Amino acid sequence: MKSVIGYKIGMTQVFTEEGLCVPVTVVEVEPNVVLQKRSIEKDGYEALVVGMGSIRENLLTKPELGQFKKAGVEAKRVVKELKGDELMGYEVGNTITADIFKAGDLVDVTGTTKGKGFAGVIKTYGHAIGPKGHGSGSHRVIGTMATNGRTNNRVHPGKKMPGHHTVLSKTILNLEVISVDAENNALLIKGAIPGPKKGLVTVRSAIKDVHIKPTAKTLVDYTVSDAE
Repeated sequence: MKSVIGYKIGMTQVFTEEGLCVPVTVVEVEPNVVLQKRSIEKDGYEALVVGMGSIRENLLTKPELGQFKKAGVEAKRVVKELKGDELMGYEVGNTITADIFKAGDLVDVTGTTKGKGFAGVIKTYGHAIGPKGHGSGSHRVIGTMATNGRTNNRVHPGKKMPGHHTVLSKTILNLEVISVDAENNALLIKGAIPGPKKGLVTVRSAIKDVHIKPTAKTLVDYTVSDAE
């Protein structure tokens, strides 16, 4: 398994030579620099700690800055741990780029969903709306919170109540990589992925098998040549 981190740029569409329109999400994969290697002997598991993006050193704490100096690389804005057996061949200081994947691969994409602000139970959980008559004082309220038995003097953990809506980590499984643009450090992934534009996402190899695996598609090239 292999994985990489990047930024969601937005959605667009591409066309295959068969005339099929494919909606895709563009993920910008800036070079992921390896900062540390986790080992079974020392840490109990295998993983890579990678960094992406640049940031001023005066914005970091001394412990944060120390890991970059130890690896001999410049300060990075995003630091994340990646797991995958195919990543263990990389050493500290090496770079992981978008071309680690190829067209036709199936991937799982993890991102943080868009925030919807404070919301009630009707929008969040789909609870029923109360009576709409003028005399009713409970159009969109939460309703009774009593429970049966001897423990009805408190609110039980997990009770569905109003609060902040979404901003959750969500993973979409088995998305197809339509194209890999190594020159521009971009992945074109079929369909939508969680999060807003410029949101951080993790792209990893799909962990679930599918019966029919997709094949790489030939896209129409709309690049205007210099001769024209």
